[in-house]
Amino acid sequence: MSQVPPQKFDAEYVAHLRELLDIAVEQLGPEHRTPATKAKMAETLARNAASGITDARHLMDAVVRAGKDSTA
Repeated sequence: MSQVPPQKFDAEYVAHLRELLDIAVEQLGPEHRTPATKAKMAETLARNAASGITDARHLMDAVVRAGKDSTA
């Protein structure tokens, strides 16, 4: 497994990612909005952003998919 160097995000970008996470969590049913699911979604979001994905739609798709996968 290769290591990706850590990315440094400024406060504005972190706020943007947090907003994306909140929107993505809202797309799950209330019964699936657990701390564990949200943590998995946040990890997916951070990993994708750190890998260089900047398009909000692509980030959102990956995060929602991660949330739905963890509730299945």
